[in-house]
Amino acid sequence: MDKFRMIFQFLQSNQESFMNGICGIMALASAQMYSAFDFNCPCLPSYNLAYGLGILFVPPWVLFLLGFVMNNNVSVLAEEWKRPTGMRQKDPAVLRYMFCSMAQRAMIAPAVWISVTLLDGKCFMCAFSTSVPVERLGNRSYTGLSEKEMRRILARIPCEEIYNGQELVAREVAVRYLRCISQALGWSFVLLMTMLAFLVRALRPCFTQAAFLKSKYWSHYIDIERKLFDETCTEHAKTFAKVCIQQFFEAMNIQMGLGHTHSPEAAPSEVGEEKEKLLGITDQGTMNKLLKSWHKCKPPLCLHQELSRTPTLKRGTNRDKISNEGHVTCPVLEELDRILHNHTILATFFPIFPPSKHEQRDS
Repeated sequence: MDKFRMIFQFLQSNQESFMNGICGIMALASAQMYSAFDFNCPCLPSYNLAYGLGILFVPPWVLFLLGFVMNNNVSVLAEEWKRPTGMRQKDPAVLRYMFCSMAQRAMIAPAVWISVTLLDGKCFMCAFSTSVPVERLGNRSYTGLSEKEMRRILARIPCEEIYNGQELVAREVAVRYLRCISQALGWSFVLLMTMLAFLVRALRPCFTQAAFLKSKYWSHYIDIERKLFDETCTEHAKTFAKVCIQQFFEAMNIQMGLGHTHSPEAAPSEVGEEKEKLLGITDQGTMNKLLKSWHKCKPPLCLHQELSRTPTLKRGTNRDKISNEGHVTCPVLEELDRILHNHTILATFFPIFPPSKHEQRDS
């Protein structure tokens, strides 16, 4: 279990490398899927084109959408795009950067599928078998066939068992002709994708370095802020459930007349630690109000506000450490202070609600 926990923590801390690995696995899976796919061309003039192009382009769309589904940042992007503005403005450049980063990774598997399909040549041969130039490759003296009959014979080129047009055009000649064009298109597509990836990854930061760094920084910030908020809510939920269960057992102990069996009292340090983890949120209504406020009005991205300018810290600041300069830091998230300093925003958001009546009574 320790090894799996270490691997999971490594993947969490290296999400970009993890997503690159997932994209590589999907690319290899797409190539393996094509090799295991049982390709059966209908060999009919009315269906060859639709079947060949469908095999060429429909699976890439599925793989492209699957690449978005497997990316955890899709929900982050959607949440940031649809959230109310509140006290924090939305930057379209950051949203574009997040979408482009996900799209680049999601396009790897479809590009591999299209490349392998074109280099193999079966789909292209099935789709365009009726377009073989009989005048150049076939028997010019072979006459007596209508256009419809000729298309029916040419549509059977991918099916060696039922092809009966050797007098019109040799099947080997037509297959080589179509496969040559397909492989040329395949290598051209590979070259195009390689050049496009080079331009996107290498040249774009050179021309807009400042905007690129700004978009990259804030996209990472949004992702990390959401993770920290989820971790803080999870820790609060665990502490809230623990205190709620303890109070229930104590109440049932008194109600059932078992007051003579005294349970060991918790140490004052443990009680204080539990109160600190609750952050002043000790009832369901207040917690629901907090979550609703986090969605509708996230705190501004300003860590150096004076206390006089932050009325949200008038109550509840006794649970935080206030330095001489008036800066607020959250001890719960002190370990992550090196990551964008965004734990302060979470800490300043949670105490915005006054202590509940139960906490005032305890104090």
